[in-house]
Amino acid sequence: MDSPAFGAAEQFIEGTIAAALVALWLLAVALHLARPYMLELTRKFTLRLGADLWWTIYVGMRDIFLLQVFLGSFIFFYPDVVGKNDLPITGGLAAACAFAVLMLKVMTRADSDARSFQLQTFLLATGAGLYLVPYFLGTQMTTVGSSISNQFASILVSSQNPTWAIPLVYVSQALVGVMGLVIVIYNLRLASPAPRGKTGAGADSQPVAQS
Repeated sequence: MDSPAFGAAEQFIEGTIAAALVALWLLAVALHLARPYMLELTRKFTLRLGADLWWTIYVGMRDIFLLQVFLGSFIFFYPDVVGKNDLPITGGLAAACAFAVLMLKVMTRADSDARSFQLQTFLLATGAGLYLVPYFLGTQMTTVGSSISNQFASILVSSQNPTWAIPLVYVSQALVGVMGLVIVIYNLRLASPAPRGKTGAGADSQPVAQS
């Protein structure tokens, strides 16, 4: 369908998703950094059940927002969408960072592993920077119309810099594809039966993914 109405509706939806991702990125980073505060609150509950429910709700909200960031960022994996819309040029790389955090949550003990948590924090900060900086200094600056804003837009907006935007789409696709393959192989290895004679200690030594 190539009707003007369909094209306008498509651009409106894609622009709305790009704007919503700003709030989602901020929420994902804020909830991740709020972990010490949330953990301290659990110690104030007099009932263990209340503390467990509070922690479960917090972890669920934190991971759901991060998953929403990645799902919303799927628009950055389509070259035609990136090439014809005013989107952050590094939005696909930001999505790859979000997927890397999700991968670490699956493959490590997450919060219980200090190094994994620090790496997740770094990846979240990098992803948020890769999305928010070109969005505010590029996509939003297209409405200003000054010479300086036009220079920023010519570099940071995907539709105005397709020479870099399209290759970054394919780089992002490759990064997510490789990480997805790693997760599949990891889960297949966990699901494979243990060798004979090692069903006891071998099974207990498998890492358990925690939130």
